[in-house]
Amino acid sequence: MTPNAEFDSPWKSIIELFFRAFMQFYFPAIEAEIDWTYPPKFLDQELQKIVRDGEMGKRYADKLVQVRTIDGKDALVICHIEVQSQQEAIFPKRMLFYNYRLDDRYNCPIVSLAILGDDSPHWRPNHYESSRWGCSIHFEFPMVKLLDYAADWDALETNDNPFAIVTMAHLKTKETHNNPESRKAWKFRLTTMLYKRGYKKQDILELYNFLDFMMTLPETLSQEFDHELEAFEETQKMKYVTTIERRAEARGEAKQARSMVQRQLARRFGELQGPIEDQISSLSIEQLESLGEALLDFTSIEELIHWLED
Repeated sequence: MTPNAEFDSPWKSIIELFFRAFMQFYFPAIEAEIDWTYPPKFLDQELQKIVRDGEMGKRYADKLVQVRTIDGKDALVICHIEVQSQQEAIFPKRMLFYNYRLDDRYNCPIVSLAILGDDSPHWRPNHYESSRWGCSIHFEFPMVKLLDYAADWDALETNDNPFAIVTMAHLKTKETHNNPESRKAWKFRLTTMLYKRGYKKQDILELYNFLDFMMTLPETLSQEFDHELEAFEETQKMKYVTTIERRAEARGEAKQARSMVQRQLARRFGELQGPIEDQISSLSIEQLESLGEALLDFTSIEELIHWLED
């Protein structure tokens, strides 16, 4: 059985690491209107405040980015990005809700962008509308459907934009849900593409982390993959940091971070058990670091529970 993939965290990280490439790949017309001499500013914590003020269903990979435009008309534009990996009836209304709340908070143009990563070719929400007795709302937002890229797979394999790899990884993770052998083969193929495209060493490592996080494998196949990739690195003379070494380092760092956070929480709230303990045990290193910072402001166990839900 193939382990369930985690789509949220890897998307959040990779968008922030390669934001301009993200815009070039999925929204090129918008990317051309951004003044890239000003570094984008990520405002995810601000988005979380808005979410806490009014919950609108489960969220996937929300990103809030502040950019400058080149036309001089607007000093700032807030780009709200959502990657939605499951069909959800409330999704269009949530896009409207966030757009309105952001507009109310910042009083500047808000651009809401949607990436749909679900399995259905027919689910394509790109607007929300409501009408009664002459009072109506109509809200539209740009939408990209990842499934559409599968129709021209050759173009993806020859595109040097990092999000061509990201798109292929997302699609093949979905496709191989019940076929771990096939997932391992695709994970190896996509990983070796990183070496062949001439990316910088750090970019290869970041993109591999995305693949490794998303394309999870059973332990036996994971070990096979590690050995195959190590052999490939040897033949290519590109032994940056082997998968085995990197995974061992990550496990050690995660164990240490988890232990520290658990001790801090135990001192403040007592020993944690049940679902809360299970949730903390499943957090990534980045999430554990965020929790370590956030818990300094917690005054009750309810705040911890709310943080974990977010």
